[in-house]
Amino acid sequence: MTEYRDRDENITVVERRGGGAGRAVMILLVVIVGIIAVLFATGFWKADVSGGSLPNISLSSKGGALPDVDVSSKHVVVGSKKTTVDVPTVGTHKETVDVPVVHVKDAN
Repeated sequence: MTEYRDRDENITVVERRGGGAGRAVMILLVVIVGIIAVLFATGFWKADVSGGSLPNISLSSKGGALPDVDVSSKHVVVGSKKTTVDVPTVGTHKETVDVPVVHVKDAN
C-alpha cells in the first residue's frame, strides 16, 4: 500500500492487488511438471507405445512437359537512306548524308 499527497494535502491510497494467486498457480504447475519429468527420467514411470502404424499411401506422378508455343515475331531491318539535312558550319548549306532507318516487317 502506498500513500500519495497532493498540494492540498489530499491523500490518495494505492493498494496493489492480484498477482499472488496467479503466481501460486504457475509455481504449482512448474513443480508438477518437474515431478513428472523426474518420474520418467528415473524409470519409475515409463511409456511403452506399441502397435499402430502410419497409413500406407501410394503416390504416382508423371513428368510434365512445357507447352508447345508457336511464336510469330517481327523482323527488324536496319539500313540507311539518302536524306538532305542542314549541317551547321560557319555558314549553313544543304548536304546529302546517309541517315539510319529502322523498319519492322512481318515474318511472313
